[in-house]
Amino acid sequence: MKNYLLKYSSNFLMTTKHCFLGILLCFSTVLMAQNKDVEVKKIDGAVNQLYKAMVDGNKDELEELTMDNLTYGHSSGKIENKAEYVDGVLHGGFQFSSIIPVDQTISISGKTGIVRHIFKGEGTNNGTPATVNIGCLLVFQKEGGQWRLLARQAYKL
Repeated sequence: MKNYLLKYSSNFLMTTKHCFLGILLCFSTVLMAQNKDVEVKKIDGAVNQLYKAMVDGNKDELEELTMDNLTYGHSSGKIENKAEYVDGVLHGGFQFSSIIPVDQTISISGKTGIVRHIFKGEGTNNGTPATVNIGCLLVFQKEGGQWRLLARQAYKL
């Protein structure tokens, strides 16, 4: 009887330990998925803040939302650094009145966020009403808890 109780209690403890580990694994998986969802929402917010800053011509926001080593590619093939990009938004020939990202997808790998969407914009090109409909790939990097634009490449549809 004593041997039976020892065997039974040993099996019970092992089963309990395995159940506990299984439950712990499930909770950690759920928490990681929830954390990723939170980060996706933060990147989506950064995209919207960036486009609002472009429409508003907000220099401080543009500089805050972009990395110092930004590379910004236009659908024409023109590439700008951060200073050129900010200057172009503030003083360039095209002034946006609206920018809407359509069919957006966001994926995350570590401290890097990849955003793809169709960039639909309206504004004026040297005073003449104009629309923009291009594809965009944006690369965000998390720095100091904030997602900031590192690279952007637009392409013609």
